[in-house]
Amino acid sequence: MNMIVKATERLCYRQLTVDDADMLFELESDPEVLRYINGGNPVTRKEFDKVYIPRMESFFNAEQGWGLWKIGLKPDDTYLGWILIRPMGFFSGEPEWNNIEIGWRLKKEFWGKGYATEAALNFKNALFNVESVNKITALAEEGNAGSIAIMKKIGMNFINVEVVEHDLLGKIQVVIYEVDK
Repeated sequence: MNMIVKATERLCYRQLTVDDADMLFELESDPEVLRYINGGNPVTRKEFDKVYIPRMESFFNAEQGWGLWKIGLKPDDTYLGWILIRPMGFFSGEPEWNNIEIGWRLKKEFWGKGYATEAALNFKNALFNVESVNKITALAEEGNAGSIAIMKKIGMNFINVEVVEHDLLGKIQVVIYEVDK
């Protein structure tokens, strides 16, 4: 069954592809946006094209709704950022097909306006309309109060603090929040 994502009051969405690389790179270039992702180190265009784009393509699945989704502001579809949807542990070799990881990244000028919460709640609801999905999980660095607040606002519950192996960043300590269907 396909995940159906509908526009919300203020936002519209579409799956991103390699054709959106320039738009995606803009977020990866902002040290403030990357503060809780990789310590604020901007990604070079060469690294982005060689590593990030192939990663995105590897978990893209239009039928399942996996991938990065553009968050656009109505009425003109202004690019705010994206929502990530993919099976939890996708790069671990043991993906959890019924447990979907959700994440978000927005341009700094759109922080604190409720856009990420609106988008995340919309995607949570869309995911729970997919028969095979029984859990949604989100991860964040412990200091990322903004993302943790969004997790709580969309009904996710704190599970634990864990050191996880991130395929690009090595071992990182994160908080894990989940919500069951």
